[in-house]
Amino acid sequence: MIRVPDFVEEEVLNDLVPRLVEKRGDKVKEVKLESLHEGLSAQIMHVGPYSEEIPINKLREWVEEKGYRIRGDHHEIYMSDPRRTKPENLKTIIRTPVEKIK
Repeated sequence: MIRVPDFVEEEVLNDLVPRLVEKRGDKVKEVKLESLHEGLSAQIMHVGPYSEEIPINKLREWVEEKGYRIRGDHHEIYMSDPRRTKPENLKTIIRTPVEKIK
């Protein structure tokens, strides 16, 4: 998941995809825009290789410790370009929706 500015709408993406397919291949056709409305969430920043993303366990522990529970799947927001960033410097936000335990 990569955050894009609000002005990037479906028609902007549709205009861009054919040009990107020429440069990057057919896989670009799988790109889609989604809006998330997760409500209350918890998140943690992971710095390092994707293969070492262990903060999700820390995040789950913290959520439970604070009296919340996870109410859905987590997702990851990639803040770094892996083609230009050393693996040890990659930044990923791991976010999950939560709710207060009643």
